[in-house]
Amino acid sequence: MRFYLQKIAFYVVALWAAVTINFFIPRMMPGNPVDIMMNKMSAAGMTIAPGTRHALEIELGGGSGNILQQYGDYIVNLLHGNLGISSSNYPEQVTTMIGQALPWTIALVGLATVISFILGVGLGMLAGWKRGSWLDNLIPVTTMFQSVPYFWLALILVLVLTRVIPLFPYAGGYNVATTTPGFSLDFIGSAIYYGFLPALTIVLSSIGGWMLGMRNMMVSTLSEDYIVTAEAKGLNPRRVRMTYAARNAVLPSLSGFAISLGFVVAGSIVTEQVFSYPGIGQLLFSSVSNNDYTLMQGVFLVISLSVLGANLVVDVLNGIIDPRTRARS
Repeated sequence: MRFYLQKIAFYVVALWAAVTINFFIPRMMPGNPVDIMMNKMSAAGMTIAPGTRHALEIELGGGSGNILQQYGDYIVNLLHGNLGISSSNYPEQVTTMIGQALPWTIALVGLATVISFILGVGLGMLAGWKRGSWLDNLIPVTTMFQSVPYFWLALILVLVLTRVIPLFPYAGGYNVATTTPGFSLDFIGSAIYYGFLPALTIVLSSIGGWMLGMRNMMVSTLSEDYIVTAEAKGLNPRRVRMTYAARNAVLPSLSGFAISLGFVVAGSIVTEQVFSYPGIGQLLFSSVSNNDYTLMQGVFLVISLSVLGANLVVDVLNGIIDPRTRARS
């Protein structure tokens, strides 16, 4: 119990630090969202009243008073789920925009990351168990895809599978002409069809790393004394492979998986730009392009929460899988 309480306390402090940094960094950047909004209003020919600036400062999260008072207001707003109003999509709430984009990213990048991890670790385990087999010799081919620049691989797949062999659409998240978003078979089928190509890109570019890492850890683990002892006792080879070797060899991969899963949101920018996919990466790119600091701050907060949450889950799982981690604490 002490181990888990220490982990939770550490991540609570880390969360506070992330929230604090997320508050101060946008305010240290050049430019001002209020000035940007007022320039847009002037360009549109709107009449600007004397109290407009003060009203926009409050509405866009600037608030009043000194920086510490603004920080306190920011924490209170966070506790109430209020991330402010987007200046580039005024008067849209940031929480609404993130809530609309986040499911697309989780569905695409999250599932693709999980699939590539499961396939990579499973194939790497078999490759390490049967060294010199055709599967072991396949690893250099898979790592080649990992070394290729991600955007280049995505563009090649777009060229081959949408132009040369027109099997998939090249952009979008679903067929906007014939499908209405909702929990229907037509929409789910369309989303899977449109998301298959970007998901394939993610799997091809990441599966090699999981395979290589798991294969090397399996080879190292199989030389340990307890594996030799288990084999000498005549235990079932499948039990030796799964219970003794794979369970210990997977721990470094599991920690790496936490980091990659936490960065699902941040790592979706290139994917969604190449395929014009309507996810959180596209939203972040739009906020940076339009100097929308409120939206930027909200997206960065989601990224921080996802990274911390994923690492906390894996730390807990490590404590369950490997009791030695709890003993050291």
